Amino acid sequence: MSRPPQASAKRRAAATTPREGATRLCYTFARGQKLKGRSTIDAVYKTGRRRQHHPLSVHILRRPDNGPSRLGISIGRRCGNAVERNRIKRLLREAYRLMQHDLPPGCDYLLIVRPHPCLKLGAYQDRLRHLLGS
Repeated sequence: MSRPPQASAKRRAAATTPREGATRLCYTFARGQKLKGRSTIDAVYKTGRRRQHHPLSVHILRRPDNGPSRLGISIGRRCGNAVERNRIKRLLREAYRLMQHDLPPGCDYLLIVRPHPCLKLGAYQDRLRHLLGS
């Protein structure tokens, strides 16, 4: 079996660049948007503002730069086996990815997940909107 031909670099670039006058939002969850590093996570946990909406708790810390907002997710073993925990994390990342342009730049968010049965994507979006919205 042969693979389909790949689009040339010129066509790919033309397809991804916005037309004149149109603004195009990028809905990816890039590597730079992940909250990483023990010292960074500890700083957000200890000095960040805390808000709760069951089963989620979020610590929010404003950074001095206006870089992209970063998200970290902490979920313990009490939330289920690895399959369930990973599904919850995927759904939370997806909910964040879809609403990232509504959030102010330069914030670090650390989500702490409490034990609960897995919810639908819409329910996680509502909870994140409630937690991160104001």
